[in-house]
Amino acid sequence: MRGGGGARGGAEPPRLLDSGADKIGVNTAAVAHPDLITECANLFGAQCIVIAIDAAESAETLGRWVVRVRSGTGTTTIDAVAWARRAAELGAGEVLLTSWDRDGTRSGYDLPLTRAVSGAVSIPVIASGGAAGPEDLFQALAAGADAVLAASIFHDGEHSIASIKRYLAARGVEIRA
Repeated sequence: MRGGGGARGGAEPPRLLDSGADKIGVNTAAVAHPDLITECANLFGAQCIVIAIDAAESAETLGRWVVRVRSGTGTTTIDAVAWARRAAELGAGEVLLTSWDRDGTRSGYDLPLTRAVSGAVSIPVIASGGAAGPEDLFQALAAGADAVLAASIFHDGEHSIASIKRYLAARGVEIRA
């Protein structure tokens, strides 16, 4: 269980962990104060620190992704791949990588983005944003993601977690029963 969404340091990370979260997700606060990653990793262990990266590609950054902050309402000029690498060096133990361009579109994960970030870091990467069905999840894993996040395909009842797990297992992905 990951707690986050507004975690800005101070009393917030310990409160999240004390309330039962296993991990703390940070995005905007870490972009503004990168030392927050190191401080939290030193206090709680890198395994607890998830850097949430919302990445977007635009006409100005074609072939390159920049970090979005404040729930996608703010754009930075920070290269998302370089930020993932730096966050890992600062002590993040995991990357939650959301393609802001694909999130909610059901057009599949941004596989080039997933490949680029997965290839740049040695910590686990969770791909997020764009899943339409089980093949999309499989493709993200094949592109280097260690895990995948999907929401609307489950919320809307189109797929069950069990059916997705069966699909992935049939394609050789190691799945917890």
